[in-house]
Amino acid sequence: MTEIDYYELLECERTADAATIKSSYRKLAMKYHPDKNAGCKDSEAKFKAVSEAYDCLKDPQKRAAYDRFGHAAFRNGGMGGGGHGHGAQDFAGFSDIFESVFGEFMGGQRGGGGGRQARRGADLRYDMEVSLEEAFHGKETEITIDISAACDSCHGTGSKPGTHAHTCHHCQGAGKVRAQQGFFVVERACPVCHGSGEVITDPCPDCRGEGRVEKTKTLSVNVPPGVDEGTRIRLTGEGEAGARGAPPGDLYIFLHVKRHAIFEREGTTLFARAPISFTTAALGGTMSIPGLDGRRHEVKIPAGIQSGKQLRQRGAGMPVLQGRGHGDLVIQVEVETPTRLSTRQRALLEEFRETETGDECPQSQGFFSRLKNAFAGE
Repeated sequence: MTEIDYYELLECERTADAATIKSSYRKLAMKYHPDKNAGCKDSEAKFKAVSEAYDCLKDPQKRAAYDRFGHAAFRNGGMGGGGHGHGAQDFAGFSDIFESVFGEFMGGQRGGGGGRQARRGADLRYDMEVSLEEAFHGKETEITIDISAACDSCHGTGSKPGTHAHTCHHCQGAGKVRAQQGFFVVERACPVCHGSGEVITDPCPDCRGEGRVEKTKTLSVNVPPGVDEGTRIRLTGEGEAGARGAPPGDLYIFLHVKRHAIFEREGTTLFARAPISFTTAALGGTMSIPGLDGRRHEVKIPAGIQSGKQLRQRGAGMPVLQGRGHGDLVIQVEVETPTRLSTRQRALLEEFRETETGDECPQSQGFFSRLKNAFAGE
């Protein structure tokens, strides 16, 4: 059975906030509500699907689990997503997911029969600004970040070199302890080892037993051609180091494209406004536009062109991100009325006006004819 992405169902980006998700759900729920689509099985199915997606994404804990594990987060009874099994296997599946997402609350370790699993380091975000030219061509650059990295002295273990941690006797290395409360068994992080399952008796003096130290790190970043506002680059393993040798998180670089003096962008299409003289508009001609690709594009202007008309240059737009080909360059002409005329130019225009019949500008002639007819009956 094909499982459709919840964000796709709600027509939202994965970075959308709660308000955006709620607004999109309301719009779709109204569109596909059975009362508005009586007897339509497709609309009924769509309504149920968007309701299920919203039920998940409106809950911060369910959303966090879904972002990491997808639909697998709610199988076998996990997170209450439709499963009703109560066996040991179902409970273990939910526990694994819950601890991986909310490990800090649970002490950051797996316990019970599954053994310990150190909590992964946190993901980090870095915002980078690039010019439109850099977005067109791509670039190699370096960034410097302050980060918690694995301690070189103890190699992230937290123990003094030459020593090692001991299994916690309080939880027998599980990292968790259980307590009976009425009919329920409550599981919480071990108060002695704080969920690690191990006790460091001789901590590393450089990291004080944390296994991590603050460092300044320089990283190389490859910005591919065609990136757009909000494009995300993932550097695997370059986030914060995990505690006591746990795997590091990832670094996410969010790109922001600067405004350009000439071009505006919409997807792979570049837009530019170009003023032309009224004589060029009347007689036609050509204009040369320098493109972001470094070439000059000759754009033909047909005679009689009107202000606001768009001329398209195929293949002169932005490159397709991680694909082949380019978008188009669209030039919107704006006919400029002259404001500084010489005596000779003014005389020529006066002579031209004397020869006008009205057929030269059919739109103006048609407008005034309609205006005349509209008031003829008054």
